[in-house]
Amino acid sequence: MAKVPEQHWTTHIGQAAGHPAAFLGVIAYGALWFAFARDSFGWEAVGTLAVFMMTLFIQRTNRRDNLALHAKLDELLRVDCDARSELTHLDEQEPEEIERHRDKEVRKDAD
Repeated sequence: MAKVPEQHWTTHIGQAAGHPAAFLGVIAYGALWFAFARDSFGWEAVGTLAVFMMTLFIQRTNRRDNLALHAKLDELLRVDCDARSELTHLDEQEPEEIERHRDKEVRKDAD
């Protein structure tokens, strides 16, 4: 079994933003803001919280779509006997490493 590389802290934050518990964090933040700084809790605060919530909705949708796409691609790689098995674990790499791999493949195809 291939060793899973340690992920960058930004990857962990992105994954956490797609988790349902992140919504509870925004709600708790809004409740604390309302409880401790009621004088500054106006329409701007509601707008700020709405932007946070929409950002989390978008992040969650993107994460779901990406996971579904990866599952489909993994299945295609499994059934194609000519596919290289190391590609099935490429999504566990950091974005910069994936980009380097892709650039290397593009250069190889251009030669």
